[in-house]
Amino acid sequence: MTKRLSKVAAFAGVSEVTVSRVLNGSPEVAPATRDLVLTALDVFGFERPAVSRRERAPLVGLVVPELQNPVFPAFAEALAGRLNKRGLIPVLCTRTADGVSESHYIDMLLGQNTGGIVFVGSSYADAGAEQGRVLRERRMPMVLVNAADENREVAQVAADDTHAALQAARHLEALGHERIGLLIGPVGHVPSARKLAGYAAFWKAKDVPQSDWRPWVAHAMFSMEGGATAVPRLVDAGVTAVVCASDTLALGAIRGARRLGLAVPRDFSVVGFDDSLFMVATDPPLTTSRQPVQAMADAAVTALVAQMDGHVVDDEPILFETELIVRGSTASNFAQRR
Repeated sequence: MTKRLSKVAAFAGVSEVTVSRVLNGSPEVAPATRDLVLTALDVFGFERPAVSRRERAPLVGLVVPELQNPVFPAFAEALAGRLNKRGLIPVLCTRTADGVSESHYIDMLLGQNTGGIVFVGSSYADAGAEQGRVLRERRMPMVLVNAADENREVAQVAADDTHAALQAARHLEALGHERIGLLIGPVGHVPSARKLAGYAAFWKAKDVPQSDWRPWVAHAMFSMEGGATAVPRLVDAGVTAVVCASDTLALGAIRGARRLGLAVPRDFSVVGFDDSLFMVATDPPLTTSRQPVQAMADAAVTALVAQMDGHVVDDEPILFETELIVRGSTASNFAQRR
């Protein structure tokens, strides 16, 4: 290694420290100096650093947990279009019913000298410790969109879940609802935890103790049936409206309310999250927090390409505000007016 550094440094007319910085992807090296070092590596037949192989690694993996939830295809389409415009080739990777998982796809992507990976709604941690270690060792350019768990030293783009939950709760309060529930994903799911933080902030501002509102919080798997089965307990606790962590959960909540003989929104109001395709055409049309998918895709691809060009990016999540789209699934609380 020392001999290689010496040869490259002498040819490029720079110090060995500068060569080492280029190999490690340091942003402290001027572009012209970096090009000299990369040329020297090519002259001697040495492998360029992974972050400098963009021209030889145009493949970008798009790893999503599933395609049944409409928001994931929406992100995949937005990301793919932007990658294509950059001359990069998106490769869609998603779990399948026959057991193909994230770890399997990552093994395949690593074998293809992939230029980078975007994880949507999951993260490299889901792939397993071994794959995560290899990705870090190779300094694989990565971006996480709405990551399911905590991550450090990885570029991240996310919806502002805390703001979304707070905004939805205020909307329901303005409609006269006093017992507002929260239906979120499993414990440990980071976007759900952020929504819980916004929901808690709503009640704290009203001086309502946690012991009062905690029975109005339910955790469920992200599915329609998960949403439906959570509703009876919320209704038993006196909840007349619920903020859900996804449109899928919200549609399930509507189904669960109807099983109890409740009309939506006359007896029970529901707010979703995502504003997935066709939510305007559901019965009733769903009030939901719209994620700015296009803007988030822009930010994710920009961060990925920056890494592929050898730049170091901040690991602090870039948060995007959601917009509450009010439709027919929320209404004044008739039960409290009678």
